[in-house]
Amino acid sequence: MTSLYLIAAILIGVFIVIPGIVASFLRNVEAGSIRIVSWLAGGSVIYRGPGKSKEIPLLTTGTTISSKVINVDLDITDQTADIDDSGIPRPIKVRVLASAIVSVGDSDTMIKTAANRFFSKSDADQVNTLTDLLSSSGRRAINLLTHDQLYSARSAPTPRALLEGGASTALVPAERGANLPVHADVVEDEDDPLAVIIRKACSRELTDLGLVFNSLNIKIVQSEVAEARRRQSAVEAQANAEIATAQQTRRAREAQLDAERAISDKQRELEQTRAANAALIAQAEAKKQDALAVQRTSELDATQIAQAKADAERVRIEALAAAEAEAIRIRTIADATAESIRKVNEAIAAGGESYFRYKQIELLPQLGPAIADALAQAKLVTISSGGESAPEATTSSITGVIQTVLAAQLVGRAGLLDSNGVPEPTPPAPKR
Repeated sequence: MTSLYLIAAILIGVFIVIPGIVASFLRNVEAGSIRIVSWLAGGSVIYRGPGKSKEIPLLTTGTTISSKVINVDLDITDQTADIDDSGIPRPIKVRVLASAIVSVGDSDTMIKTAANRFFSKSDADQVNTLTDLLSSSGRRAINLLTHDQLYSARSAPTPRALLEGGASTALVPAERGANLPVHADVVEDEDDPLAVIIRKACSRELTDLGLVFNSLNIKIVQSEVAEARRRQSAVEAQANAEIATAQQTRRAREAQLDAERAISDKQRELEQTRAANAALIAQAEAKKQDALAVQRTSELDATQIAQAKADAERVRIEALAAAEAEAIRIRTIADATAESIRKVNEAIAAGGESYFRYKQIELLPQLGPAIADALAQAKLVTISSGGESAPEATTSSITGVIQTVLAAQLVGRAGLLDSNGVPEPTPPAPKR
């Protein structure tokens, strides 16, 4: 039993007593908090969370403060430093709604000061203290700025009072004659005049409380002028919107008219193109008809020419045939005549003078009238030459006429040729 009690005591000491003792020496410091541990000798150690703080019960005293930023809403109403063109002050009553952010300083001294002077108060007193401090600084800043600088703080130039006095420190006139030191190097870091002035105006008070000024956010600047300008801006914006809408409507209408005009031009061009194409088609059809007429005329002319050529060829063939037939007939007659003459000559040559005289006697009844008629129609002119007397020449001429008539009668009428123009067979020559 003693052993069991001993083991239980050891286990209780290991798992309960020892952790409790360690926990009393080491405490948690949460994030966003600062632990200040003070020793009996008067020294202090500051632990920033998250981490652990070393503390010895009965020998140290510790306190925890918040290191988070503190947001303070400000509602400031005061008058601006506006003046007219003649230099007479014309202040404008304004109301500025802003929010300021402050926090505990980084140095150990400021942390101890904040723990003793600021965080020793209740939460309500802390907020009231910061509100009063920042509001008074804000009112002094409004008294140093014009309405336009407040209305557009980010675009307004820094007051000339902040830029005068050298590079280190300048005296800025504050509310009702108070003087406030302002460091010029801070002006270079800030472009918001109101934030710069408030920061410089409350920096000493905040330092006395162990706090630092982080930033100032101006939410609203309310004034009659601002409201009038806002209404004017709204009216101008509405007018600009209406103008933009009218311009947009006009541009849309112009675009629609341009589109309709373009469509009308295209339709007119299309109609013109169609009319031109119809005219071209009509011209082409007319030319086609003319070409067909010319073709038909040419075909008719060609047909007529071919027909004429055929007729001419037929006539030529017929003429050639007739000429050839006539030539054959003439050649036949000529051949027959030549043959008859040749046979007469042969008969005369064979029969001699007796055959000729026989024929003369036989044809004498026909020869007499023919010779008389020939001599009656003959117009004889006797020219004597070469020693021949005129009667002899006349007798020779008459003899020639008689011989010619006789020969013709012998050939044509004495039966030397038959009715078909073929010479009759020559009778055999008489024997002598």
